[in-house]
Amino acid sequence: MSIKVLIADDEPNIVVSLQFMLKREGYQVLVARDGIEALDMIQRETPALVLLDGMMPGLTGFEVCEAVRADARLNDIRILMLTAKGRDTDIQRGKGAGVDAYVAKPFSTRDLIVQIKDMIS
Repeated sequence: MSIKVLIADDEPNIVVSLQFMLKREGYQVLVARDGIEALDMIQRETPALVLLDGMMPGLTGFEVCEAVRADARLNDIRILMLTAKGRDTDIQRGKGAGVDAYVAKPFSTRDLIVQIKDMIS
């Protein structure tokens, strides 16, 4: 069975490119278009890794991350925050929310795949 990765992002172009790249690497890819759907899918599917946009409708990525970290059943899920908010204060907010890694957009897909493999290997 392949490893589940959830892409939680409301930007269709990013979702399509990440989905293609991750499927090519052999991952089972789930997609959520807003924060509420992301949290529901995380609780239902327990993916190994979540690529989480910081700013989404419903709940922000920061709020989703805090909710996941507050649920002991979800402790093993790795969270990579993928967001246009790249200032130091945003990075600190992400770390405070419990993200495992923080990548600012735009990003290198090649570097991102390496980081994903490192996080779930």
